[in-house]
Amino acid sequence: MQAITAKKALIFVITVFFMSFMVGCSGMERRPAYRSGYLYYPTELVNADRALDEARLAGKDRECSAEFNAAKEMVDKAYEVYMACHTKEAIAMAQAAIVKIKALCPAIPVTAAAPVPEAERQVIAYEDIHFDFNQSTLTPEAQTILKRNVQVLKDNPNTKVRIAGYASASGTEEYNQRLSETRAKVVQEFLISEGITQDRVFIIGYGETRPAMQETVSQDIYSKEAKANMRVLFEIVEQ
Repeated sequence: MQAITAKKALIFVITVFFMSFMVGCSGMERRPAYRSGYLYYPTELVNADRALDEARLAGKDRECSAEFNAAKEMVDKAYEVYMACHTKEAIAMAQAAIVKIKALCPAIPVTAAAPVPEAERQVIAYEDIHFDFNQSTLTPEAQTILKRNVQVLKDNPNTKVRIAGYASASGTEEYNQRLSETRAKVVQEFLISEGITQDRVFIIGYGETRPAMQETVSQDIYSKEAKANMRVLFEIVEQ
């Protein structure tokens, strides 16, 4: 009879113990494998460890190591405080650590600047010059015009220009492209010979594209449209 009573008492004690254990584990989670000490800790502490793990996976332990290590020390300290039976302080410390971890390595705010559109090509006050058919030699008239353009450049020493060469539609596209580039090069060399530094004068050839006038009959090399397209223009690139 006494043995039965003792057995019942033992069962009661075990039941009470496990009930107390279950109640005590409400708001508790199993500790991470790398943590020692108790098997269960307050959820806030475990969440702080999760936040650390996520930050580590994101590379923040390398990107801002000093701040990461400081946050980790705060989490470790929270566990120590909890082990010293200061639960509220430990939870508060873990919550503060989570906030700090989530703020690690903040992205540098970039103020979006208004996109700068490519400078529109514009013909400025310089006079354009024309060439004879299939020629890149400067005529006396062209040289006179270029000397006036040289003076404009000298009067505006901060201005840089692009010399754009063109060709009429007669001939192959490849040939006209080369011809337009040669015409631009000839003008550039003339300007340099007149005292304009090379870093202020750039060249480009457009071939038969971007005609001043559309040529209805490309074989008619004497048409006003063809003559209008055998030219070189000055374009502003910087003022």
